[in-house]
Amino acid sequence: MLMWFDSWAQLVRVIVVGAAAYAFLIVSLRLSGKRTLSQMNAFDFIVTVALGSTLATILLSSDVSWTEGAAALLLLSALQFLVAWLSTRFPVVRRAVTSRPVTLVKDGVAREEATRSSRITSSQIDQAIRSGGYGDIALVAAVVLEPNGTLSVIGRDSAGDRSSLPPT
Repeated sequence: MLMWFDSWAQLVRVIVVGAAAYAFLIVSLRLSGKRTLSQMNAFDFIVTVALGSTLATILLSSDVSWTEGAAALLLLSALQFLVAWLSTRFPVVRRAVTSRPVTLVKDGVAREEATRSSRITSSQIDQAIRSGGYGDIALVAAVVLEPNGTLSVIGRDSAGDRSSLPPT
């Protein structure tokens, strides 16, 4: 029976503390800025997982008070805000927490070393090219692996002066 129901006090605790922690998390995320909720790079992903884990611990562990949990959520949100703020002002911080874009295809030719080191398969590149509306790699000026893990496809007809492409 313990597996299905422990006590009314524990159930009420989960509901009350969970609702309060959830509301606090939403406020913390709103205060830390839009970047926390945007497409994620590896650092953002780690912070998001840590926030989720902290929320789960607050909900399910009676050893952690709501105040301790709120402090942990606030700390993670504040650190995310601080790293985002520092990375917009200091290139060394930006390089430490985000990856650089990588050109995987240049002028219709796959760059084997770049794809291998990025652990991207040719079928993933082909899928991105098709999703970009191209049926032939020769029509593609570049496929770029972005810092958030997405693949951007730039057609030859829209490459312009290529000033937004990463150096190869």
